[in-house]
Amino acid sequence: MPPVPEQLSKTIETLYRSESGRVLATLVRLLGDLDLAEEAMHEAFAAALEFWPQTGIPDNPRPWLISTARFKAIDVIRRRARFDGAQRDLVAHMESRVDDASGGNEGDEEIEDDRLRLIFTCCHPALAPEAQVALTLREVCGLTTEEIARAFLVTPATLAQRIVRAKAVIRDKAIPYEVPTPEELPERLGAVLQVVYLVFNEGYSAAAGTEVTRAELTGEAIRLGRLLSELQAEAEVVDPETMGPEGMGPEILGLLALMLLQESRRAARTSPAGELILLENQDRSLWNREQIAEGLALVEKALGSAKKTRRFGSYTVQAAIAAVHAEAESAAATDWRQIVALYDRLVRIQPSPVVQLNRAVAIAMRDGPEAGLTHIEAVLEPRPGKQGELANYYLAHSARADMYRRLGRTDEARASYEKALALTQQEPERQFLQERIRQLK
Repeated sequence: MPPVPEQLSKTIETLYRSESGRVLATLVRLLGDLDLAEEAMHEAFAAALEFWPQTGIPDNPRPWLISTARFKAIDVIRRRARFDGAQRDLVAHMESRVDDASGGNEGDEEIEDDRLRLIFTCCHPALAPEAQVALTLREVCGLTTEEIARAFLVTPATLAQRIVRAKAVIRDKAIPYEVPTPEELPERLGAVLQVVYLVFNEGYSAAAGTEVTRAELTGEAIRLGRLLSELQAEAEVVDPETMGPEGMGPEILGLLALMLLQESRRAARTSPAGELILLENQDRSLWNREQIAEGLALVEKALGSAKKTRRFGSYTVQAAIAAVHAEAESAAATDWRQIVALYDRLVRIQPSPVVQLNRAVAIAMRDGPEAGLTHIEAVLEPRPGKQGELANYYLAHSARADMYRRLGRTDEARASYEKALALTQQEPERQFLQERIRQLK
């Protein structure tokens, strides 16, 4: 095959990152086999590298990729049938399913339904929780093994093993490719919501000017959040009590609100040069007011639903915290007492070290850096027989450094900033920390 022009190669790579999840979801519906669908999808993108330099990129690449992958899959199962007579019935079954399909011209609504089905398949309770999240991020959202491993703080090899085992469980248990019934939804949604939020965070933490598709992940997560919200509405029409007892109904709204409120600040989070701008220093006129308005309305609705059931979930409380920031006209006008009170509730719901760290920072804003430092030190301090859980979390050392800086303890601030710098790989964060260190000299 002749060399592919560099620009076309980059376009296909970008297309892979943005469309592979949708293409794969539709292929799983058409073929009924996750591994076969994934193999066929990769062959379709390889075919694009071969044919598009001569034919040009189709006006709508997705149907071309789906159609090409379908025929690649038929070739695969035909080859298998030559060596395994037991697969001949499977060949006929696959061909009939493919022949009955719409030729790869599925509409956006059908493709979004495909993605919901694939998400719930990947998050089936037969899979271990960590495998549910890893598999969904890999298969539905197209993140690389390395990106997911970084999110989970594990090695790529460990993450890859989780994905392989998860696929084996789906295959061996013949897990159905479908959205669960309204009665099943409450117990199935927790893992799905976690996945959607991890996808959002992966995109939200991407630096300005990096791969466009990483920034698009936030839009992808919000789109999935809307799909789940529509699914919730349908479930409540069938049975209004279905979503309430487990607190999942409010949590869907809370997660969508949280993502919208955080995304509303994207334009103000970095300078044109890609430098990180902290929340307290952001130009709030750049915040997206339309997203804020929608987010605030969703927070109000989520809190109202949570009060009725007396079950407050972590996403709803986090969204309420984000709402306090969104409603403040300036950093100085922020109601830190309310934020600390909300963090007090969040710690009871989700007593993780990261939540405790965020609460400590809020206490510092309310009561001063000395109080904040005391709480940060408590979070970082190793417990008997166990290293501090945030020992390798750069934001913990950065927060401690900021307390030292505000207290005038320059040497300790510098040491903590340098520790934070050694632990982060994102360039905007590195530039920010380096600037902080320079300011201390």
